Amino acid sequence: MDISAQLGDITQVDVDAVVNAANSTLMGGGGVDGAIHAAAGPELLDECRRVRAARWHDGLPVGEAVATGAGRLPARWVIHAVGPNRHRGQTDPELLASCFRRSLEVAQEVGARSVAFPAISAGVYGWDPGEVAQIAVATVRHTGESVPGVEEVRFVLFGEDVLARFEHALA
Repeated sequence: MDISAQLGDITQVDVDAVVNAANSTLMGGGGVDGAIHAAAGPELLDECRRVRAARWHDGLPVGEAVATGAGRLPARWVIHAVGPNRHRGQTDPELLASCFRRSLEVAQEVGARSVAFPAISAGVYGWDPGEVAQIAVATVRHTGESVPGVEEVRFVLFGEDVLARFEHALA
């Protein structure tokens, strides 16, 4: 599996699937979640409502992931992953690792060969970007062995500081 990090706008990346740093409601929010919902258009919200009605009535649990279509994004799928929120006492690194692992498993299930990740939980959810980078890279490397259909993972990051943390983790 090819793993890289780049500065950019995850809503513009040409990959099969983009991972959304979603909240448990799947109804949009701020940060990456709000940007993905805005760029994807109302079709994404409609799909999220169907997912909630069909399976996740009480919302998507922390550490879990689910796929929908991508609406108007260049990607084919959006994989919604709910990261742990340090401000709510969700400090277990395994919850964060689960977001990356489950996203890759879901990507394989839908047939995605390329996946773009944001720095899940490194924004308003209060996790240190360096810790997120270490957990994300280690989890993707380890999980890559069990998802052979996924050939490329890109960490698409919004700021130079976060990019530097991911580049360090990849080195």
